[in-house]
Amino acid sequence: MMFFPTPKLPTRIQVQCTLIAALSFVSTLHSQKAVESNPLLSEWTTPFGVPPFETIKPVHFMPAYEAALAEQLKAINVITDSKDAPTFLNTVVALENSDLLLRKIRPVFDGISSAETNEELQAIEEALAPILSKQNDDITLNAALFQRVKTLWDGREKLGLNGEDAMLLEKTWKGFVRGGALLDAAKQTRLRAINSEMATLSVSFGSRNLSDTNAFRLVIDNPADLAGLPEPVRSAAADAAKQAGLSGKWVFTLKYPSIWPFLQYSENRELRRKLFAAYTTRGELGNAADTREIIAKMAALRAEQAQLLGYETWADFVLDERMAKTPARVYDLLNRVWAPARVKAEEEVRVLQAAIKADGKDFTLEPSDWFYYTEKVRKSAYAIDESVVRPYFELERVRDGAFEVARRLYGITFTPLKDMPVYHSEVKAFEVKDRDGSHLGVFYTDFHPRPGKQSGAWCGGYRDQNYLDGKNIRPIVVNVCNFTRPSGDTPALLSLDEVETLFHEFGHALHGLLSQVHYSTTGDVPRDFVELPSQIMENWATEPEVLALYAHHWKTGEVIPIELVNKIRKARQFNQGFASVEYLAACYLDMDWHTLTNATPANAAALERIALARIGMPSQIVPRYRSTYFRHIFSDVFGYSTGYYSYLWSEVLDADAFQAFKETSLFDQKTATSFRKNILEAGGTEEAMKRYLKFRGREPVIDSLLIRRGLMNDGQTR
Repeated sequence: MMFFPTPKLPTRIQVQCTLIAALSFVSTLHSQKAVESNPLLSEWTTPFGVPPFETIKPVHFMPAYEAALAEQLKAINVITDSKDAPTFLNTVVALENSDLLLRKIRPVFDGISSAETNEELQAIEEALAPILSKQNDDITLNAALFQRVKTLWDGREKLGLNGEDAMLLEKTWKGFVRGGALLDAAKQTRLRAINSEMATLSVSFGSRNLSDTNAFRLVIDNPADLAGLPEPVRSAAADAAKQAGLSGKWVFTLKYPSIWPFLQYSENRELRRKLFAAYTTRGELGNAADTREIIAKMAALRAEQAQLLGYETWADFVLDERMAKTPARVYDLLNRVWAPARVKAEEEVRVLQAAIKADGKDFTLEPSDWFYYTEKVRKSAYAIDESVVRPYFELERVRDGAFEVARRLYGITFTPLKDMPVYHSEVKAFEVKDRDGSHLGVFYTDFHPRPGKQSGAWCGGYRDQNYLDGKNIRPIVVNVCNFTRPSGDTPALLSLDEVETLFHEFGHALHGLLSQVHYSTTGDVPRDFVELPSQIMENWATEPEVLALYAHHWKTGEVIPIELVNKIRKARQFNQGFASVEYLAACYLDMDWHTLTNATPANAAALERIALARIGMPSQIVPRYRSTYFRHIFSDVFGYSTGYYSYLWSEVLDADAFQAFKETSLFDQKTATSFRKNILEAGGTEEAMKRYLKFRGREPVIDSLLIRRGLMNDGQTR
């Protein structure tokens, strides 16, 4: 199991397509004569054992899943039918390795359906959701299997297990208990029904969200309506129009590289409002893509499931396995940052309102105005124009800069691999080697948006690191993003946000590539720890010493001027009130949905309205994710329900951890070696805070985060 988010692209099949129809469609595919030789079920003789993407077709997946699920149940039967007394090897390790074929197939399906989907894959995904849910329940609620695990757990003090083996036993035991193994038969039956319905609802939510996102496009045919937009933005919109069969026009969508530059630069306020409204009303338009009923039902089912398992709320259930432990501790963290963040945001409102007046306008600042006037203030107050900064951030140079940071920290190298199997021609592959030249893994990059790719950015993988039969199986990791495309003769030039996203996802990749655990399960880390390796990498991205390595003008080769670097660093705390408030508001929504105890929660609009009023949400700012398109928490594949706060929790860790480097040097080898050993390599082999203590020597403090965000002055204490 990957220990970082591995999201799947939800289906785009029309919502009215029922599960029965999807199953029928898949059955038809299964019966085709094309399924004579299934590459998913054969040995992969590709370089480094990567998936043979070119030979894998949608028709291969259902037969492969059927074989993998059957093989897993067969392995479970071997365990439960054994007359031998349960041991760690014949029960816990055997269970851990019972899904080897499934572990081979599922990452391929998840990965391709995330980044290069089609209707066949979407139908399969729709059909698989309840099937996989049932398989999981059949194993977790297997009384004979649980009894063997229970015997070992009850006698664990006498087993003489080492630390990682003991952690595997603990995680196995908790997996059964949290999966309902201690419930009576009636409650187990109800739990199965909840799990099945939840799996289907999660896929449906993602399907509707993607449908609503793809349905909207702003078509411009009057060049005057492009006023203010930089030439690269216009060119990208013209390319999008041409691909849509609208040559001579300009198309803007709700995808990241399209919507945000438009909101940032367009002088046409009405068009900005129209585009922003389309983005922020997804899922609540009363059409086939409306998600309000789904999220209310999901929240109700989660509350019911938590109570079946003995917890007051879903948040209590989820957080029991996280570093935060309780909803009270999460709310406490949010509240400690919310108060200064809101004050900062209110200061920014006044600054932007003044900018509107200076622009000769007399309207009141609205959410759709924020980005445009923020850019104006940034230019006037800090003399930074993103269009001037972008030419220094050519995509491949930025990528190579991240590679160089990893080399200087950990001694690892990234070598391009030619003629490797890939799922799309834009995907690049690299071999990763340790400082001694030994193979660490394969790293794929997939950087640009496509119609079949989910929006956003993530790190996933096609194989976990673990040991099997004494052999260290090395991982296959992928970074998938939606960065600005090349246009004409101009290469892909990134915004500063995109640069930090590249470093962020690369940090996740390093976490996977450097892993040195024995079991896939012990590679898993708590959700509120998983962002530490990714967020800490963002710190290096804008350090002057690092910028000098990769920030070279794409035309002239000139290194980014130190004056521009200083301006960037000076402006880092600008707009942090907004950034903090929009993020924290989404965290509060997540927590409020999942601290419900009522099995019939209020509708989405009412809950959201009450939640935002309670915290005093500024009217000029919209939460980063509103409930109706909050994929992190309502599409289970993301795994962030009661977990969106994790970015903030991890930011406390990463700000404090990066301070350890600042106290020595940016590439201090002793500090880097400790971070690699105690954080990146160790996975979930022991409790997360214990590993952080081994690295830092103390628990993290929140001050570094508040100072970095400009919410507290250096020297203050909280």
